[in-house]
Amino acid sequence: MQVFLPDFYGGGMPRADRVRTADELTTLVAQLGRRLRAASAEAELTPSQQSVMGRLGRQGPATTATLARSELVRPQSMRMTLAALEERGLVARTPHPTDGRQVVFSLTAAGTELLGSGRAARRGWLAEAIDTRLTPDEHRTLAAALPLLHRLVGHSDPQHGNPHHSDPTGDVPQ
Repeated sequence: MQVFLPDFYGGGMPRADRVRTADELTTLVAQLGRRLRAASAEAELTPSQQSVMGRLGRQGPATTATLARSELVRPQSMRMTLAALEERGLVARTPHPTDGRQVVFSLTAAGTELLGSGRAARRGWLAEAIDTRLTPDEHRTLAAALPLLHRLVGHSDPQHGNPHHSDPTGDVPQ
């Protein structure tokens, strides 16, 4: 079934303008992600490795299969990512508590430290950029847009709906 949207759908904005806005926002978000990754202590990690570490940091220990499903990759790919992180001493494996065929991966102290320093570096770079590149009025405009961005990504719970959440930088989008 095809759906045809009229030219003026979505608050009266012409479809071509909405598409242009989406294209520009996509490009800017990707550029911002690259800048944040470059500013991070985690810059030497691949985006997949950063994402897995961020997930383990947020959600705690997990099996290879659970991580693969969460990251939308094949288990073989996840095993390679985890092996690289384990080789660097950033994650450790332990036996699964109820299934002897599986192992559970968690961040090591070094992994937790790298994750924390990466978040601090990203937050620091972005705060400095906001402070030095935007006027106070522009900063207020940017802050006012945060609830809209939260809605775009589908966050509706109180923690993610609050633009002043304690860790707004979180993990960098891949």
